Amino acid sequence: MTTLPPLPVIRPKLTSLARKKLPCSPSTIPRSQLIKEKDDIDHYLEVNFKGLSKEEVAAYRNSYKKNICVDMLRDGYHKSFTELFALMKKWDALQETARVRSLSWLQRPLEEQPDKLDHFYHYLTRAEAAERKEYFEDVYNNLYALACYFNNSEDKWVRNHFYERCFKIAQLIKIDGGKKEAEAHAHMGLVFEEEGQLLEAAEHYEAFHQLTEGRIWKDETGRFLSLLACESLLRTYRLLSDKMLENKEYKQAIRILIKASEIAKEGSDKKMEGEASYYLGLAHLAAGEYETALTVLNTYSKISTDLDDDLSLGRAYEAIAKVLQSQGEMTEAIKYLKKVVKIARKNFQSLDVVRASTMLGAIYNEKGYYNKASEYFQQAFDTTAELTNLRQMDETKVHYGIAKAHQIMPRVNNYIESADLTSLDFLLSWKESRSKIACEPTIGGSRRSTRESLCQIPENLEEELSGFPDNQKTET
Repeated sequence: MTTLPPLPVIRPKLTSLARKKLPCSPSTIPRSQLIKEKDDIDHYLEVNFKGLSKEEVAAYRNSYKKNICVDMLRDGYHKSFTELFALMKKWDALQETARVRSLSWLQRPLEEQPDKLDHFYHYLTRAEAAERKEYFEDVYNNLYALACYFNNSEDKWVRNHFYERCFKIAQLIKIDGGKKEAEAHAHMGLVFEEEGQLLEAAEHYEAFHQLTEGRIWKDETGRFLSLLACESLLRTYRLLSDKMLENKEYKQAIRILIKASEIAKEGSDKKMEGEASYYLGLAHLAAGEYETALTVLNTYSKISTDLDDDLSLGRAYEAIAKVLQSQGEMTEAIKYLKKVVKIARKNFQSLDVVRASTMLGAIYNEKGYYNKASEYFQQAFDTTAELTNLRQMDETKVHYGIAKAHQIMPRVNNYIESADLTSLDFLLSWKESRSKIACEPTIGGSRRSTRESLCQIPENLEEELSGFPDNQKTET
């Protein structure tokens, strides 16, 4: 994008002359030049400022903030002045609170931000004039313009103030079928959601959804308000259900997620419907309702397949694997987790690879297949090393170390129980090098067969796994 040169700042002659003599001026001005410039300034004042009025003198003496307030009062906008004065007072209070708490207040004083003061004057006075004529839609539009202008991280409290004003005015608008009221409910829902008051946010989003249901209203970006209402309501329900699940209020969480799922179906958005099914399935899993969880999660996987959404399909398979693992169906869980690893690698989702590999390693480790467990834990560790994720590196390193210890423990125990010089040599050699512990090939038939069975990795682990009930351990 081409960057245009800055516009030149045009100043009166008096200001230009005065700026040259500021203390920060780098040049030394000769006395003769100062005398000449003084004569120029006197002449300029005599010609241009001979009949200066009191208001003009006050405009030069007062701060810009004070001039804005005076203009509001002089033009008869008393409500605008009262509202602006209250906002400025709160602005100063917030700054003082930050100072008392030793917090850094990065915002400049309001007097040093003339653009914001101009916006206050322009839109507040227009809103007040419209309110006198009971043109409430114009009042709403002007207040909403202020809310949009202050929609940034520094001034959110100002934005929220005007969202509240918009909400009150929207109740008085009767000519648009409730569109402004619906938008106002959406804005208030966002305010409460950002403040963590989810129940209040849900109430506003529910009203937003009811008002937009069956309507073809769109926002400024062209999106249907009905779809935005569904998304907002589902997001809030999900956050509420998360808190309920943390408190082990499973029935309430499932009830609210069923409601979310029904709303998602009404929205005719398959992706949104799949997301609702996913969280509902996880809630059933947390409640121990495994069969229901599988049914709901299979619906999610089918929707993801129909949409050709690999990432969502991977999430579905991982959740299904968790349910199967909880049911003790380890063989099926392994199949789904391997699908997750494959999808994640295909889509470069390293964190998903780590999570699925760790789950696979845990299953194999629990069942006594320590070689395979080590393989998957190492895969998880190597992936975190590539990501340079220190926290996860430490976690996967511990898992990998435990699996390796389990892997060599039977052989070490066997050498210790043998209590002969050859076994002792093997142990000492391993102790010094910490490499893979060797198997002794020549001592006793029974001992040899035992060691061979310990050293070999089964070629077909899936077949062996399918040969035992999922709660039986086959390697000792």
